[in-house]
Amino acid sequence: MCGICGLIQPKQKSSAYNSEHVVIKMREKLTHRGPDQSGEWFNKEEEAYFGHRRLSVIDLSENGRQPMVSKCGNYVITYNGEVYNYGELKKELLSAGYSFSGQSDTEVVLAACTIWGVRKAVDRMIGMFAFSIWDRRLNKLSLVRDRLGIKPLYWYYTGKQMAFASELKSFSAIPDWNPEINHHAFSSYIRYGYVPSPVSIYENVSKLPPGSILTWVRDQSPQIEKYWDPLTFISNSSSDIISDEEAANELEVLLNDAVKKRMISDVPLGSMLSGGIDSSIVTAFMQKNNTQPIKSYSIGFHETDYNEAQYASKVAEHLKTDHTELYLEPKHAIDLIPNLPEIYDEPFADSSQIPTYLISKLLGQHVTVGLSGDGGDELFAGYNRYQWAGKFALTSKILPNPIRTTLVKMINSLSPLQWDSVFKLLPQKFKYNNIGDKLHKVASILPLNNEQTIYRELVSQWSSPGEIVRDAQEIKTVAIENNLKNTVSNYTTRMQLMDMISYLPDDILVKLDRASMAVGLEARVPLLDHRIVEFALKLPIDMKQRNGKSKWLLRQLLHRYVPSEIVERPKMGFSIPIGDWLRGPLREWSQDLLSSEQLKKHDFFKSDIVQTYLNEHMKGHRNHQYKLWVLLMFQSWYLKWHS
Repeated sequence: MCGICGLIQPKQKSSAYNSEHVVIKMREKLTHRGPDQSGEWFNKEEEAYFGHRRLSVIDLSENGRQPMVSKCGNYVITYNGEVYNYGELKKELLSAGYSFSGQSDTEVVLAACTIWGVRKAVDRMIGMFAFSIWDRRLNKLSLVRDRLGIKPLYWYYTGKQMAFASELKSFSAIPDWNPEINHHAFSSYIRYGYVPSPVSIYENVSKLPPGSILTWVRDQSPQIEKYWDPLTFISNSSSDIISDEEAANELEVLLNDAVKKRMISDVPLGSMLSGGIDSSIVTAFMQKNNTQPIKSYSIGFHETDYNEAQYASKVAEHLKTDHTELYLEPKHAIDLIPNLPEIYDEPFADSSQIPTYLISKLLGQHVTVGLSGDGGDELFAGYNRYQWAGKFALTSKILPNPIRTTLVKMINSLSPLQWDSVFKLLPQKFKYNNIGDKLHKVASILPLNNEQTIYRELVSQWSSPGEIVRDAQEIKTVAIENNLKNTVSNYTTRMQLMDMISYLPDDILVKLDRASMAVGLEARVPLLDHRIVEFALKLPIDMKQRNGKSKWLLRQLLHRYVPSEIVERPKMGFSIPIGDWLRGPLREWSQDLLSSEQLKKHDFFKSDIVQTYLNEHMKGHRNHQYKLWVLLMFQSWYLKWHS
């Protein structure tokens, strides 16, 4: 895994600064992504400058050094990621007469793009990647991002100057870069807790969407082409009618190959094991493909409601892995929090960023590659919202408004903490984690009548950014939602596709990439092998949800390797007791960041409303943990990058 960057200047006039020095500075801001080696390719005549930081995983020799120039001398690649079928592609290229200098997948990707062209080469790749190809003859830049957006790529265009980088912080090295906050992106961040693609938090900087190729010829406008997206795939494919057994068998073959390919490494690797369905099945297939006990790692909390380590240890014991676990204290979070804006250099407020970083750090102390179970919820309908959204939509059609209004008042009559206390008195089968928060979310949804509005409410941290933000203006997503509704009839499938388009690449994969790269760990996600994604997209909904169970098919396959009594339990998610911590060890930090004095530094928020939410939370009247975390993460980010 690596960090990449580049800068292409106008040819007709000389730059006011030394472009070589700028790209070196851009590159060094990505050192954490590639601590093993640095490289650059500069051409003053072409006004093209590329930088690279390398984390050596495949072919540790100098033959894998980047940026890399093609044998013909016409193409330069700067590449981040892994192409897992590079061996098969290499055989084809060898048979076509191409010769190779080393064993790296970078050289194979460059050769494939040289011989077949960028689009045809990318169509044949299995992996996670973000890379640039500079065509020296045509003065043409191609930027490419993998199908699911596992690897990040930002680009910055002024009309004449083009720059790109793995992370936003690189652009701060450009002397005339103006980091003006995009207020549409900011308002959308307040709603979701992340900035949805293709925009970034800054004007003039965009994220290259997943499954896209950007082509730019000097003195022309950039063009973006989609080579893969889930909606197009599902529109152009038909569901095969197969039995449950056939579906489980096919998934077993696909997942086994996906895991096996991701275990190819010249450095040690391990598993991120939570004990849930997704990480357990990845760990099971890792162990299946290894003769010695694989290394597995988990983290736990002393707070019982958040502790998954006990389940992970049971899975590890059954699979006979070499297991390591770390129990977290509030101190671990407190020590990490000042570094979050450096790790997440675009505002990001998924509080599981903390345990994700800490488990990445734990792995990074022992291995260089970690396999994660991310993606299973989106592919196999694992989120609670997939179970409940349809029921809410049906309820809104059946229940008269007065009854719904009464239910809302009844739920809101008790705080989330009070509801938690009530449910703790009930039998075990009625106990759910954070039930108070869930009930209050239900209360916010009951008045709604529209499926799209219900979904948006379910994925929002702040349902109405205008409540807290001055002059809030959000990024419009109605066109995407309408297109989905016109193409896909099933409501749950539409929610899955929306998550795959936005929540997966902009939240889940950002969280994993930045956390793992911050500690020099390469995180691989076998469930997001595009062959598994396409298989899951073609499955009928009853193979994902059945008899009140989510991820039904994935569970059936897991039970072939791990007994159901070990893994069948209520879904917990990778969460932390952030609400309690804000009232306890993080109290002073949060009150300082959200003080009127700090808020005046930018005046984006309505200070009196912020204080109301903060006080209600601190007094235990309401649990505003997620809303407050969105504000706190923005404040931390702003003070880091704009103070």
